[in-house]
Amino acid sequence: MDQAVKSRLSSASGSLLANLKKYSAGIAGGIVAIVLAMSSFFTTELGYTYVVQDTLFGTIRVFSEPGVHFKVPLFSNVYTYNQAMTLNFGNQENGEVIKATRQLNEVEVQFADTYTARIPATFRFKLSADPKRIVAMHREFRSYDNLIDSLLLKNAKNVTVVTATQYTGEEFFQGGLNKFKVQLEDQLQNGLYQTERRQVEVEQTDLAAVSSENSDADRLEHKNQLVWKNIILQDDAGQAKRLANPLEAYGIQVRQVTIGRPIPEHRLDELLVKKKDLVAKRITAIQAQETARAEAKTAQLEKEIVKARAIQDAQRAKELAIISKQKEVEMERQQAELERVRKEKEKAVALLQKEKELDVATAERNIQKANAEAAKFAAQAIREKGLAEAEVAKANLLAKQAARDIYLAEIQRDIAQVMYPALKDTQINMPEYYVGDGSATPVSSLDVFTSLGAMDHLRKSMDPPRQN
Repeated sequence: MDQAVKSRLSSASGSLLANLKKYSAGIAGGIVAIVLAMSSFFTTELGYTYVVQDTLFGTIRVFSEPGVHFKVPLFSNVYTYNQAMTLNFGNQENGEVIKATRQLNEVEVQFADTYTARIPATFRFKLSADPKRIVAMHREFRSYDNLIDSLLLKNAKNVTVVTATQYTGEEFFQGGLNKFKVQLEDQLQNGLYQTERRQVEVEQTDLAAVSSENSDADRLEHKNQLVWKNIILQDDAGQAKRLANPLEAYGIQVRQVTIGRPIPEHRLDELLVKKKDLVAKRITAIQAQETARAEAKTAQLEKEIVKARAIQDAQRAKELAIISKQKEVEMERQQAELERVRKEKEKAVALLQKEKELDVATAERNIQKANAEAAKFAAQAIREKGLAEAEVAKANLLAKQAARDIYLAEIQRDIAQVMYPALKDTQINMPEYYVGDGSATPVSSLDVFTSLGAMDHLRKSMDPPRQN
């Protein structure tokens, strides 16, 4: 009985173990499949550039936009680069280190006059968007950290150190910082200037040497010194010659360069402080001198103003007297001028009156002359007219005398034209006899009757009618 139970238990446990192994293999296979599936894809985020290196097929792909991308599991490596990065040499804002920022110590530089200083600076770079340049950059540096350490960090420090050799410590800390920043950014973006080390003479201010004749160790003295400086070489067009820029091959841009407050070495700082104090004292003394000079000048000016006012008052009184006399002379001159003008005006008016009278007399003479000539011509015209009428009357008379019989006949005709119509209804009582007038020519009775009748008719026609 016990043996049968044992055999049954043994077979059951063997079957259970077989099933467990089968399930474990399935679960492991599922897990492996899930892992492989998950490792076949990766996501990209904004602000980063991803370089995917496929060792199975030997390809390199670049992604710079956010998304989900495929990769060959176990045979693809993904390298991440920040599209913008910042190198901070000693510049810390409120003690915080910004993401994608490499925090470093200040850059120590040495100027042309052997003074040294530490310069805090911040450099901000941006990667290229060109996939070919990203691939070339990845082939060269193979990771983001190598890119920072081998290229950007070393290049930024090198350009800063080289640019500092173009300045003396004194001119750098006395107004040359802004120009230094501009040249630093320009050389970092476009390549270092080609320079030549030359010995040039510069005017410097230094502490006076202590000797038996000079015990004032705080006194500054100006002196010309020969220092070695890196002088920028220029081409024929006047532009600075440049060396090759290592950032240009990879399309890396310099977006921003900021300079903090430089820290000079102790000797240079002491010199600058002494110079600043002495310059301040000198400025104070100069201002005191200028104030005293201005006060003296003001007093002198006040005296000169009083004197000038007195002179002006005297000059004004003199000018007023002269003006008064000139005014009187001018008034007398104007009065004489007015009198002369008045006399000339009266003379001119008299001349005009005489000329007017002369013109009137001349006009009247011309009128009389014209009237006389007109009367003469009128008399002559009347005479001529009378002569002409006399000639006409003479001619008529001569014509009548020459045709007397015709003229008498015409008279008798006119008389007949008047008398015969008047005698139309007239009755004549013939007298029984008529005695002649004693003339030699006998008068017929018809003639007498005709003449008497005509005369009686004419008398009646000329008498006015009587009123009843």
